[in-house]
Amino acid sequence: MPYPEIMIRPMREELARLGMEETKTPQQVTDALDNANDTVLVVVNSICGCAAGKARPGIALALQNNEARPARMITVFAGADIEATEKARGYFTGYRPSSPSIALMKNGKPVYMMERHQIEGRTATEIASELSQAFDQFCSTSNN
Repeated sequence: MPYPEIMIRPMREELARLGMEETKTPQQVTDALDNANDTVLVVVNSICGCAAGKARPGIALALQNNEARPARMITVFAGADIEATEKARGYFTGYRPSSPSIALMKNGKPVYMMERHQIEGRTATEIASELSQAFDQFCSTSNN
């Protein structure tokens, strides 16, 4: 059973304020990833504490402090957008399901992945630093 929307709305809004598109259906995920000719950041959002205290703040810092950025950013919510989350995870070839998780896709394929076990033991600043390095490596500065 999915989480009640009233519980997760603030967590959704936190990423929406950063410019992330919510993808709540498998078709929205497919449309975002199959038609991408550039980089797409995909965040599997979660209700857990490491999403609240580490992942979402780390993403915000990385986006705020970096010139290179993904061309598009989407999010699914594990435990709420169940089918959309499964669809997104289907693109993460070679990675086990994890929430939260952060994937950087290029031309529909994962080029960078941060899984839950890589989020839990880090601070938001450490997450931001690693994401910034991935953005620098795979994203164009002209996407701002």
